[in-house]
Amino acid sequence: MDYFNLKGKVAIITGGNSGIGQALALALAKAGANIFVVSVADDNGETKSLIEAEGVQYHAMFADITAEGACAEVAKSCVEHFGKIDILMNNAGICINEPDVTKFTRVQWDKMIALNLTASFELAHEVAKYFIPQKSGKIINTCSLFSYLGGQWSPAYAASKHGLAGFTKAYCDELAQFNIQVNGIAPGYFATAVTADTRANAEANQRVLNHIPANRWGELKDLMGAAVFLASEASNYVNGTLLNVDGGYLVR
Repeated sequence: MDYFNLKGKVAIITGGNSGIGQALALALAKAGANIFVVSVADDNGETKSLIEAEGVQYHAMFADITAEGACAEVAKSCVEHFGKIDILMNNAGICINEPDVTKFTRVQWDKMIALNLTASFELAHEVAKYFIPQKSGKIINTCSLFSYLGGQWSPAYAASKHGLAGFTKAYCDELAQFNIQVNGIAPGYFATAVTADTRANAEANQRVLNHIPANRWGELKDLMGAAVFLASEASNYVNGTLLNVDGGYLVR
């Protein structure tokens, strides 16, 4: 089990103060990693309490990672605080829905591409400057089922997640020679605040369940093993891969 041990490692997690990001941060903390969360808003200490209860260190930085120079500052601040970076989890993202395709404009497109795709590239680019000299590092991108599918109401979401999947493979090809692994996690439908309205609607809820062989929504704990695996030595020869955690959604 030492292959899964992250004791003493340092992980940056963007969007790590809520939902899936918080679950990913907690998973790495449970495996022993110190956690550097980047978020746009405070959560009144909830994530800090969860992380520190695991006996590891927590530090938060509040920043808009789409702003010019912000990603370089994130990497620099993590190294200043913890002395190094071992893991980057590009998790921050947004989805803006618009049922009328004629009203989905460049404004929504640019906002989503900037956060979901461009910021992930910039952060990976910045941490690579630290990973390459130390000949180790893990970059894990939160992709999506919409890294494979089209979906409705948000063409930019599908485009950004397809792009993130392609970037995962491309950066693997660039960085594998330096013993740096770049992979993605593609969550399916999870019971979070974002999906609360869908789950509360009996018809919509059943429509989702009809597509999931496991016949249930994912729980955040279902993502934890995948996160630890991709962040640990156990995945040292896994590179450029998307790990689907979807209850079998994509096979039906």
